[in-house]
Amino acid sequence: MSDWNAKIIGELRANGGEIAAGPMAGRTLLILTSTGARSGQTREAVLTYTRDGDAYVVAGTAGGSPTTPSWVHNLVANPVAQIEVRGQRIPIRATVVDDETRQRLWTMHVALHPEFAGYPEKTTRVIPIIRLQPVGA
Repeated sequence: MSDWNAKIIGELRANGGEIAAGPMAGRTLLILTSTGARSGQTREAVLTYTRDGDAYVVAGTAGGSPTTPSWVHNLVANPVAQIEVRGQRIPIRATVVDDETRQRLWTMHVALHPEFAGYPEKTTRVIPIIRLQPVGA
């Protein structure tokens, strides 16, 4: 895990899921804990999310990188995972959405997070949209 990621995770956990200052302040962030697709080890990632009903929606942008983020591969291989939102741990099942749903959720995501709008132009890959559906409870 990068130092930046570890710092953000520490701050989120210390402050009930909020970032007080800096470029991440005020964003809707969650901590995804997944199982590595190849390693089988626990992995954590900080992701910006939107909501679609009771599901959380995340986008595998990697800032428009040509490579899909490893957390997406982890969720495809092991869709049962956990998120932390505002200090609550929530078990989820992840699903990469179909094309029609993807367009609707991408539009919604960009409306709330306009900084994402330019990412598709930076890459030739289709940016995956993943629904994180709470399970149990």
